[in-house]
Amino acid sequence: MGKAPFDTVLIHGLVRDSQGRKMSKSLGNGIDPLEIIAQSGADSLRFALVTGNAPGNDQRFQQDKIDMGRNFSNKIWNAMKFVLMNCEDDLEFSGVDESKFTLEDKWILNKLNNLIAEASSNIENYDYGVALSKIVDFIWENYCDWYIEIAKSRLFDKECPTRLEAQYLLNKVLGISMQLLHPFMPFITEEVYRNLVIDGKSDSIMISDWPTVLEDYKFDAEEKMMNTLMDAIRSIRNIRSEMGVAPSRKAHIIVVTENASIADMFENGKAFLERLASVSSLETQSDKSGIPATAVACVFAGGEVYIPLGDLIDIDKELERLSKEKDNLQKEIDRVNGKLSNEAFVSKAPEKVINAEKEKQAKYIEMYKGVEERIAMLSKEQ
Repeated sequence: MGKAPFDTVLIHGLVRDSQGRKMSKSLGNGIDPLEIIAQSGADSLRFALVTGNAPGNDQRFQQDKIDMGRNFSNKIWNAMKFVLMNCEDDLEFSGVDESKFTLEDKWILNKLNNLIAEASSNIENYDYGVALSKIVDFIWENYCDWYIEIAKSRLFDKECPTRLEAQYLLNKVLGISMQLLHPFMPFITEEVYRNLVIDGKSDSIMISDWPTVLEDYKFDAEEKMMNTLMDAIRSIRNIRSEMGVAPSRKAHIIVVTENASIADMFENGKAFLERLASVSSLETQSDKSGIPATAVACVFAGGEVYIPLGDLIDIDKELERLSKEKDNLQKEIDRVNGKLSNEAFVSKAPEKVINAEKEKQAKYIEMYKGVEERIAMLSKEQ
C-alpha cells in the first residue's frame, strides 16, 4: 500500500499458568476466558491481565488477581450507591460555591489532578500496569477509604452549609476516576458514569473527553496539611489497636503543636476526627503543660497527640486483670525456681532441658517486672 500499516507496535509477554509453564493443549493447563468471565466478569479478567504487569514481561495467571478485580468492582459499585443514596433526585449543581471547598475537598482535587497527569503519562508510555495501580490506589484508598468517610458528616447533616459542595465533588471525582479507569475496566465504568450526576456528561463514557489537569484546582499546600492530619489519625488508630481499645470507646485528645495553622486544622477537623479516630473531644496547646504523665503519646509531622490513659481503658478493670496476671506469673516463677533448685532434676535432666527452664525463668521474671511497672503507672491515675 506504499505506507507502514502501523506506527506503533506493542510486544507483550506470554500469559503462563500459575506454575510459570507455557499454556498448551498437551499440558492441559489452558484457561478458558469465557469461564472466568462467567464467574467473575470481563472487567475482573482485564484487571488481572494488566495489574502488576510490565511491558514485554511474561506473567503468571493468578486467581488472586481475578478476585482482587472482582473486589475492586464491588468497592466501586458500593461507592456509587452511597453517593447516589445521598443525592436528591432533582439534584443539580448550579449553586455550587467553590469558595466553600473545605480542606478535604482541596486535598482530593489535588490528588485527582496528580493522578490525571501521572496516569496519562504512564498510558502514553505503555506502562499500563503502573497506570492501573495508581488509579486503583486513588479510588480505593483516597476516595473510598478517606474522602467518602470524611464527607459523611456533611452529607448526613441536611443543614450543613457545604453539603452541596460535598455532593458535587463526590460525583465529579468519581466520574473522572471512571474515565481514567475505563480503558482497563470498560463495563462497570460505563454503568457508574451513566448513573452519576455530572454537569455536561456525555451520553456514554466512551465518547467523553479524556480528563485533563484541572488548572483551577491545584492545592499543593492543602494536600500537605491534609496529609499531616491523616498521619495523626493513623497514629491514633495504631495506639488504639495496640491497646485493644474498642471503636465504640471514645477518647479525648490533646494536640501539642507550635504551628498555629496545624492547630486550626485540628479544630476545624473535629467532625471527621470523631468519625475516623473515635475522638470524643480535643484541645490544642503549644506546649506540654498540664498533660498527665501517664498519657499515651504519638508523634505526627508537626506535633504530638496525647491521649489520657483513662480515656482508653477502664483503669479499675485493668488493675484487676494485671493483679491476676501478676499472681499467675509468680506461680510460674516459683515453679521454675523449684525445678532449678532441685538437685535431682539438675543432675539428671539433659542440658537442653535445663537451659529451656532457665529461659522460661528469665522470661517470666521480665514479664513480672513489666506487669509491676504497669500496675504502678496505672495506680497513679486513681
